[in-house]
Amino acid sequence: MANVKMFKILGVLLAVMLMAWAIYPFLKHQPVTTEVIATAIILILIAVAYLVIMYNPSWTKAVFFFEGVIIGVSGYALLDFPYSLEFAIVGLIIIIIAILAYLMKLPPSVLKWFYR
Repeated sequence: MANVKMFKILGVLLAVMLMAWAIYPFLKHQPVTTEVIATAIILILIAVAYLVIMYNPSWTKAVFFFEGVIIGVSGYALLDFPYSLEFAIVGLIIIIIAILAYLMKLPPSVLKWFYR
């Protein structure tokens, strides 16, 4: 049986891997485009959000809302037309889910992930 400490260590490793994956194009001296910047922003913020949620589960709804805003805004602002619209829609869906979780209007099977 795995213990909580092992899951936290694996979570930290996942977050470090996401951050390394985000800065890899900059270290490799690839051309810096808006797609590279948008990907780096989103990956780093997902890693930070994962760490925050892992060590403070009561912040899940707030971090989920913040991630929706960041994904929507950075995708819409930095990517070209079809992708910018898709990222804005995904960000809006994440924001709506976070708001519904605050209001406790989601099904109990989904709410269990927000209230631990």
